[in-house]
Amino acid sequence: MSFVKETIRVMGVDVYCEHDFNGKPPIVLIHGYLASTYTYHKVLPLLQEHFSVLAIDLPGFGKSEKSKSFRYSFENYAKLVTACMDVFNISSAMLVGHSMGGQVVMNVAKFSPERVLKLVLLNSSGYLKRANRLLIFSSYLPFFHRFVHYHINKHDVKDVLKDVLYDHSLIDEDMIEQYKRPIMDGNFPHSLIRLLRHREGDLSNEELNHLQVPALLLWGKQDKVVPLYIGEKLEKELPQANLKVYDKVGHLITDERPREVVEDIVMFSFNK
Repeated sequence: MSFVKETIRVMGVDVYCEHDFNGKPPIVLIHGYLASTYTYHKVLPLLQEHFSVLAIDLPGFGKSEKSKSFRYSFENYAKLVTACMDVFNISSAMLVGHSMGGQVVMNVAKFSPERVLKLVLLNSSGYLKRANRLLIFSSYLPFFHRFVHYHINKHDVKDVLKDVLYDHSLIDEDMIEQYKRPIMDGNFPHSLIRLLRHREGDLSNEELNHLQVPALLLWGKQDKVVPLYIGEKLEKELPQANLKVYDKVGHLITDERPREVVEDIVMFSFNK
């Protein structure tokens, strides 16, 4: 069965999502930094066999609005996720977050624990501090968006993909286009600037210790973006966490091991 692809209006911003509500247990997927629902394109049809699936493009990314008024904080992203769940009458769900999306779903667990059945963290970011004051101050300079635009475009997308994938043979023109198209939006630099200003630091050890929700951590051993030691540290700080490591896998774990990821998520969903 194909997925419904639509844009909904939530919290004053247009949010792109893909979903299939088939009466099975719900699962909500959140992508990471500079990414989109495309992160999950290989796992969506596999998850569909076991779950009602909702995948969201966060504001500022993918096909969602690059708003100049939305507050791009983890707390606000968490509120947006639960607001999207409300639109589709999802009272609670298993939440999956890749990279920065891991921080987003952990913030949902922090602020709305009753909405989270379980967490799946895929190469999740962790322990990053808030941007320093000088950089935030500089972001208000009139030419700063040009600097951001230059920074985004100075790196070839194919080269970036080589850094996030262990298996470079997976890179094709469709993948390059899917990652390149959203960042070519003229408002994209402004979204990143607002994220820079609004983004809190990642959850502290104390905050992690208080997340009383079962968590499965899946990691690529060769991840250059979020190294394995971050996953090992998160496993120790989260009270109900288990870490599984995939060898010969980089940051884009859903592209390199889609079937194994889904199998592990399904097994985790059955565990009490």
